[in-house]
Amino acid sequence: MDNNRPILGASACVWKDGHVLLAKRGKAPNLGLWSLPGGHVELGETLQQAATRELREETSVEAELAHLVDCLNFIRTDDNGSVASHYVVAVFTGNWTAGVAQPLDDAADVAWRTPENLDDLSMTDGVRAVIERARSVLRPGSAAPVAPDRQFP
Repeated sequence: MDNNRPILGASACVWKDGHVLLAKRGKAPNLGLWSLPGGHVELGETLQQAATRELREETSVEAELAHLVDCLNFIRTDDNGSVASHYVVAVFTGNWTAGVAQPLDDAADVAWRTPENLDDLSMTDGVRAVIERARSVLRPGSAAPVAPDRQFP
């Protein structure tokens, strides 16, 4: 690893008419695999702000990302068992509000799919399970929304 800390990321699980928005990765890591739109958190940016920005930059879609679904750890080791990379990704979910999905920035392609229609896609680890958790979070009465972004001195 270039440093001794995990890299922080945020992603968006966006819904429109029962379909979830997926992005095909156009760059490493996971080049060519389908995933949720997302990327690195920039200095001074909250997790929700990062997820919203990455969604817009990769797909031109806007959404109300009001629910935290999960924080995922992606830890890869090299042949010697040493940590080669460690990403921590906060996944938010919410409903589409504007924009026509199109592949921009790091996305090679985008698609709206129902959760039942994902079997033909090669996807990043854990994405299917996150999509199911996100769907359950948006069901009425199943979860409380995330508190508004807060910054501490």
